[in-house]
Amino acid sequence: MLASVLVFFVAFASMAQGATPPPPIPPPPPGLPIDNGVLILFVLAIGLGIYKSFTFSKKRA
Repeated sequence: MLASVLVFFVAFASMAQGATPPPPIPPPPPGLPIDNGVLILFVLAIGLGIYKSFTFSKKRA
């Protein structure tokens, strides 16, 4: 009789355990914009190309 009561309480205690909590949400990726200043960089690259073309053509002439 005592053994059956103990088994009942052990079974009840094991069912009373709470579920494991879900894992934490991973942090968001860093907010590094890659499109700021792209237009300025493009204009500067075109300007540098024109400058190099003129200096190269002056040296050849």
